[in-house]
Amino acid sequence: MFAEMPGQKLEKIDEALAHLLEHERECRLCPRECGVDRKSGITGFCQTADRASLSHAVLHFGEEPPLSGLHDCAKETEKTRAGRSGSGAMFFSGCNLKCRYCQNYQISWLNQGRERSANELARQMIALQTNGALNINLVSPTHILIPILKALRIAYADGLHIPLVYNSNGYEKTDVLRHLDGIVDIFLPDCKYFSPELSRTLSEAPDYFRCASTSILEMHRQRPAVIYDERDIAQKGLIIRHLVLPGQSEDSIKVLDWLGRHCADETALSLMSQYKPCHKTPPGFQRPLEVEEYNRVVEKALDCGFATLFIQPEPFTSEEHRTPDFDRKNPFEWS
Repeated sequence: MFAEMPGQKLEKIDEALAHLLEHERECRLCPRECGVDRKSGITGFCQTADRASLSHAVLHFGEEPPLSGLHDCAKETEKTRAGRSGSGAMFFSGCNLKCRYCQNYQISWLNQGRERSANELARQMIALQTNGALNINLVSPTHILIPILKALRIAYADGLHIPLVYNSNGYEKTDVLRHLDGIVDIFLPDCKYFSPELSRTLSEAPDYFRCASTSILEMHRQRPAVIYDERDIAQKGLIIRHLVLPGQSEDSIKVLDWLGRHCADETALSLMSQYKPCHKTPPGFQRPLEVEEYNRVVEKALDCGFATLFIQPEPFTSEEHRTPDFDRKNPFEWS
């Protein structure tokens, strides 16, 4: 009823690797299509060779409630989180998109982290499961999909059985995603921009919406509706995230209009308000998001009729909106 059995996933992983291993020698895993020989240590846009670099693997309580198990995140404290399971988040270094305002710039731009073997990654997955993780949440997996699949092959053989979350920026290739059918249980993509000029300015990817929209349709084909267990924890499905940017409500409305026409009746939407200018944020975006801007987009989302809609609470200064610090042992714990 829920996730595929480990044996079934092992077969799917072997099939996927048989098709994808060619990308180690001429990488075209993402729309950048750098074509570099990653086996020889050459890196492309993502600044990553043939091994995955992992920054942190933690029980994370800041994801959507069906992933973290929290139903009132705004009222949660470290004390009340004790005993909660959380999402088993694995934060990988490097990124194939590199948004200039990225809150995770320490790992996406600066590549903080350490290279891990497939065995080490597999042990980390099993450790998260042992510590009560509700799922294995692969954060920014696109550019290191091959080493992740190699690690999953080991982890499933060693008893991994909780749902697998593919937490992506949305800048994907559909022909690559098709190989994940039957492996990924929950897709958690962003749908960031509609305008090519906006995505060029903020992410050097004028083709972002073209790629993200077709990718989301493929994810929707594989996992259209969120399926929950008796605890209201997601076991399968698609949850689409959209971050509202300052001064860009019209672009957000165009994104939601497209999503509403193509997958709202089955899909969950997470509408995020946590924008903060970080790292290389360009002029014109170096201010916080205003409440009125966010609420305007919320109104559009309500009109679209999404099967589930997650809305972040006010005020925007809540703990939920604090910037993570990947220099800490746990980036999401603040003293």
